[in-house]
Amino acid sequence: MANGVASVYAADYDETFHPVIGPVAEAEALYVKQLRLPERVHDCTEDFVIWDVGLGAAANVLTVLRAVSNHERMLRIVSFDCTLEPLQFVLQQAAELGYFGGFEEPVQKLLCDQRVTFDRGATRIDWNVHVADFPQHIASADAERLPRPHAILFDAFSPATNAAMWTQPLFARIYQLLDPQRPCALPTYSRSTMLRVSLLLAGFCVGVGHATGEKEETTIAANTMTLIDEPLDGKWLERAHRSTSAEPLWTPEYRQARMSEETWERLNAHPQFE
Repeated sequence: MANGVASVYAADYDETFHPVIGPVAEAEALYVKQLRLPERVHDCTEDFVIWDVGLGAAANVLTVLRAVSNHERMLRIVSFDCTLEPLQFVLQQAAELGYFGGFEEPVQKLLCDQRVTFDRGATRIDWNVHVADFPQHIASADAERLPRPHAILFDAFSPATNAAMWTQPLFARIYQLLDPQRPCALPTYSRSTMLRVSLLLAGFCVGVGHATGEKEETTIAANTMTLIDEPLDGKWLERAHRSTSAEPLWTPEYRQARMSEETWERLNAHPQFE
């Protein structure tokens, strides 16, 4: 990249992992700082659970682990991806990428066994990965046995190339699997109106997320308003109503469309806009 930081290009999707500012800087801004992970892990009185949706090259998880490993806590990481090939590839380029230092052995074991338990500083880490089609896996009965998360790192390829990961039914299912008594936030790099409407209709509270890279803002959703610093307001709602790309993806086929009257009525009824 222009700033000299190495990243990974996915030819199948014609997209670069963590473009512009690089994997570590983006993970720190979007997840570590925005989710206040060091403070929340420190204050947690139970195992802290993170869902990592889109394991990819593992930059998000490894950046998180470095940020929270001085706390005496069990950290449970549940990663999801349809393939481990990107991680296998980047582990061979670990020196050039720079963010693997000290984690090469656990990552190698994760690749071999799809699960690894190890200590990092004062933190005990249990990390496992589900290699499967995420929308199908999350819709299955097996998903009911997943530990309920405190945070979700949502890092899928863009809707234009991977629409199945951005449908409203998928976000509704994720929301359904949360523990209502366990505050949980889901940040992601997109700021699209379509995404924000999908999250709101799924039941989430939704706000403006921190800037990262070339993006002036991103999106954060949560099952409680206490984790949202800048909630979407009535002005955003009016802009969404005028948008030409606001109707959620109800099926895994990418398209852009104005909001339907049914969607508008449901959106207006969301408690966030009362």
